[in-house]
Amino acid sequence: MAVTDGAAERAADLPGLASQDEGTVLVLRALGLGDALTAVPALRGVRRAWPGRRVLLAAPEEVGSWLRDLGLVDGVVPTRGLAPLAWAEEAQTVTGAAPAGHVAVNLHGSGPESHRVLLDTAPAQVVAFASPEASVDGPGWDPAEHEVDRWCRLVTSAGGTCAREDLRLDAPASRGRHVVVHPGAASGSRRWPADRFAAVVRGLAAAGHDVVVTGGPDERELVARVVAEASEARSAAGDGPAADGTTGTVTGAAGTLDLPALADVVGTARLVVCGDTGVAHLATAFATPSVVLFGPTPPSAWGPAVDPDLHAVLWHGADAEPAYRGDPHGADLDPALDRVTVDEVVAAAQSLLASGEDAPEMRAGADVRRVEA
Repeated sequence: MAVTDGAAERAADLPGLASQDEGTVLVLRALGLGDALTAVPALRGVRRAWPGRRVLLAAPEEVGSWLRDLGLVDGVVPTRGLAPLAWAEEAQTVTGAAPAGHVAVNLHGSGPESHRVLLDTAPAQVVAFASPEASVDGPGWDPAEHEVDRWCRLVTSAGGTCAREDLRLDAPASRGRHVVVHPGAASGSRRWPADRFAAVVRGLAAAGHDVVVTGGPDERELVARVVAEASEARSAAGDGPAADGTTGTVTGAAGTLDLPALADVVGTARLVVCGDTGVAHLATAFATPSVVLFGPTPPSAWGPAVDPDLHAVLWHGADAEPAYRGDPHGADLDPALDRVTVDEVVAAAQSLLASGEDAPEMRAGADVRRVEA
């Protein structure tokens, strides 16, 4: 089955865990939250390719443990980057036997470095993209491919059917009334200016929405600035209740949410506004409407892979050149992201919020979920 066409059908249900006694599959994806979420379809494909084996994921501990608790993998080998994998003890714990004859699956990169990390574990079989430098055979790497499709293609080539629809995760609870704004990003090139996020927050709150500004422990200062500037602008403008009489609120939630709690907040939100970050991929997985600000990487590579009607993708890279792609790890704001304006973000948010007003959970009398810092 082709996986590059946005296939709409999810593959058959995953096998039960009780029959998994044929050894292990060691999967490497030692990257962040967004990377992990784009690999969820491939992880489901791994289950289907080797239904009799336990799946161990080499990944950052918080991300890996969350995926384990969701039932996507059976065990976690905590790791970051391409350090040697200390995985034998986890394999023993999960399978009850010493590791032997395992399958190694590289969902981390094209090699050769990541290939060698897995080869050092002495697997009986390696599933990876071709790398002559590491003496590994496999499908060819396509740098223009969407991240979800890339890993689905690799795992499908090994017999593990998977598709874009396998991105979906069950919603943690019913849809609430809050809007999430996430101003942070791992690098400066992907971080839209704080004053513009503050203007968006002010506009959403002035329209009567309860806005939760999220961030990690290292983003407390950023979130505090966005909340303060939005609140000050509202006070200076004398913002009162919205046309329907509701009064919006602004709540900062930086460093107060672990990953399961963040997933709950995003998965129950009316809308998410953010850059190209892990939070955007949470919104995709939970079918939470989102406005995603792209740059320097184009949405053709990392954009929402399902439910296009639920997501507004703002991308101005093609304004400079059709095949523009900047440095996702750069320190300075990417020019394509810099071209995104406050007005277009607010307009996209209002459009998505208006289109969801008739959803049953948003009608009068529905339960209201609130988020406290």
